[in-house]
Formats: sequence, C-alpha cells, structure tokens
Amino acid sequence: MTEKEQIIEILTDINPDIDYENETALIDGGLLDSFDIVTLVGELNDAFDITITVVDLVPENFNSADAMAALVLRLRD
Repeated sequence: MTEKEQIIEILTDINPDIDYENETALIDGGLLDSFDIVTLVGELNDAFDITITVVDLVPENFNSADAMAALVLRLRD
C-alpha cells in the first residue's frame, strides 16, 4: 500500500462522506475542521512514525492526499 492509499484510508476513517481520491482542497474547502486536523495529524504521526509540527500545518501540505503523501515522504527523509 502506498503512502497516498494509507492516507486516504485514514481520511476515510475520520470522515467517510468525502471522496478523497477526487477532493483537492481539504483544508481550504473547509472539509477538515480543527478537530479533524488534530486527529489527522495524530493518525499520520502514528501510521508513518513521523512528527508533524506547527510549521508543517500549512494548507498546501494538507490540500490533497498527494500533498499529504509528499509531506510524509519529506518528513521520513
């Protein structure tokens, strides 16, 4: 399973009503409220053994599953 597929699975667990394969503005579109983003960061940190900090919490890192996968890969390096 790729990072993107894992992220989509995590997002679907948090909110199953969104088609994350096609959604490209998760934060800007208001689809992730503040509670969801805290949950998401925790899930990403646990799933990928990374540490997402306040500096990483910018919309461009969370606007799509692709952007989140890129963030995960960057933080793993």
